[in-house]
Amino acid sequence: MAPNSPLDHLAGLPASPDQTAPEGIRHPPYAFIGLAAVALAVLIVALVGATIARGTQFAFDSAIMLALRTPGDLAVPIGPVWLRHAMIDVTALGGQTVLTLVVIAAIGFLLAGRHYLTAALVFGGTVSGSIAVSIGKLLVGRARPALVDHLVEVSSASFPSGHASNSAIIYLTIALIVMQIVPDRRARWFLFATTIALVVLIGISRVYLGVHWPSDVLAGWSAGALWALAWWALGARLRLRARRR
Repeated sequence: MAPNSPLDHLAGLPASPDQTAPEGIRHPPYAFIGLAAVALAVLIVALVGATIARGTQFAFDSAIMLALRTPGDLAVPIGPVWLRHAMIDVTALGGQTVLTLVVIAAIGFLLAGRHYLTAALVFGGTVSGSIAVSIGKLLVGRARPALVDHLVEVSSASFPSGHASNSAIIYLTIALIVMQIVPDRRARWFLFATTIALVVLIGISRVYLGVHWPSDVLAGWSAGALWALAWWALGARLRLRARRR
């Protein structure tokens, strides 16, 4: 008989208040299953397109980037000056330093509340996801956009967008897994909606600042959403199984 995995062991710890799913949650919500299917479809299209057309742009990539710049001066983004500063602030929320601090704070908070299984899932999902994004960048190696001026400094490969994918992986993983231990339905959906809005804004900021093609961001969102949903499903399985014991 194979030994139990570490997550199986954590799921069986009676001292943790997050051992089982809240009452009323008996199966994975179908809305999340639909979101996973859509994300998978978009991800396949983006990855296949980027792999086959190395160095070639999708038509919508150039069209969107040019639409976000002032006609006749591609160094100047559209909108007032404060919008540019706001986008720079928003994009920092998807940077490595901020995301690392968010993960540390979330895990520390969960451990303080004795939510050991949730803390383990958050750690596993966020760390492994970030590693997967780095590997993806190395494998594809797409160059950064040269169509417009970059409004912030960048150095790594373009595909997929690290900010878009890592923010989706980290913020969504934390939100979806924490939702499993929040009993109030309205609070769960507020957390989910707020997280989606934050991830979308971070991705948009990368295109607005000229450092990513829209397809980079689209693939990053898709990859991050799928990764987070996979860990959400693992957490749901462990909690529902523990409640049936």
